[in-house]
Amino acid sequence: MTANLRIARPLMAAKPSPSIAAKARVDALRAEGREIVDFTVGEPDFQTPAHIVEAGKRALDEGQTKYTSSLGTPALRKAVAAKLLRENGLSYDVQDVIVGVGAKNLIFNALAATLEAGDEVIVPAPCWVSYPDMVTLNGGTPVIVDCPESQGFKLAPEALEQAITANTRWLVLNTPGNPTGAVYTAGELEALARVLDAHPQVWVLTDEIYEHFVYDEGRHRSILTVAPGLKARTLLINGVSKAYAMTGWRIGYAAGPRELMKVLALLATQTMTCASAMSQAAAVAALDGDQACVRSAAALFQSRRDLMIRRLQATDGIACQSPAGAFYVFANVQGLLGKRRPDTGAVLQSDVDVSAYLLDRASVATIDGQSYGMSPYLRLSFATSTEQIERGCQALRAAVSELQ
Repeated sequence: MTANLRIARPLMAAKPSPSIAAKARVDALRAEGREIVDFTVGEPDFQTPAHIVEAGKRALDEGQTKYTSSLGTPALRKAVAAKLLRENGLSYDVQDVIVGVGAKNLIFNALAATLEAGDEVIVPAPCWVSYPDMVTLNGGTPVIVDCPESQGFKLAPEALEQAITANTRWLVLNTPGNPTGAVYTAGELEALARVLDAHPQVWVLTDEIYEHFVYDEGRHRSILTVAPGLKARTLLINGVSKAYAMTGWRIGYAAGPRELMKVLALLATQTMTCASAMSQAAAVAALDGDQACVRSAAALFQSRRDLMIRRLQATDGIACQSPAGAFYVFANVQGLLGKRRPDTGAVLQSDVDVSAYLLDRASVATIDGQSYGMSPYLRLSFATSTEQIERGCQALRAAVSELQ
């Protein structure tokens, strides 16, 4: 043990990322020789499109191996601004755009730059596992607002109004959402914006990383497209990780008021310095290039979603809505609680127990809903092959049928 090591209180209060922990568990089991069907993955299972990879290689050949501006390269910031105008109808000057080492980095830095002790951040739940802990790590207080399945897992304006206090600094809005795939309609966003109009101290952090994965007749909308008056207090977060299968390239971007951009740039100079020059060049190719790869990915995920939903809905004790976006199913496992495991005789008392049972008995890895702020649910990712979905759902159904 290191003598006299004192850990900061906010860090002591934070929990390890459940999704990262689940991946580590799967990796460890596979190293032991177990064949695991992994439904925990939050990344596309296919490779980065070739034209993007080639752009990265070309950047290396051209000597783009040095530091860049902490704001990001001019080329990438220009590409981001062009993308936001072209695809979202949002006009941003290049000076209002910053690049980070993934979207998570930018969310963390935005909270670090703006929160003080006593500040509150409203987080609708179910929510991505990192939002509450990032608030805590930066000295703020996460205010978790339940958004039940009966509401489509979406924040109601009445619940938002009730959660706002004089100490509220941010509302975190994630659409399409992780872990539920919930997509807000224009009318739902307008209703939330009307509440926010009465509370000018509340800023909006809108995380739109899954925007390209919206299914059926749905459409992604940013809150700024329906409420442009919020632009002066909104930070838009996005990145290339999900849409272009570039999770390992670590490029996210944000757009917002210039005063906040300057503060984020200052923080970047003292933390990450800058994102990888080579990765930024590849991201330019992604945003400026042919978008057929994104449309193909969306169509593929929709077909996988439909398959997983059919298989899960045919399993006794599991109920699930068909997600409107992202690449996750948030399945209700209330019908499995109280049942007894055939191997140990233990009674399943929570979604954590259900997830553990499926891993032990079916070699299927899932993440419990408790980690996302709502039980009893499981998050299952369909960002994996049709073969894995078929195999995993078959094993899962067999294991469920053995419960007593």
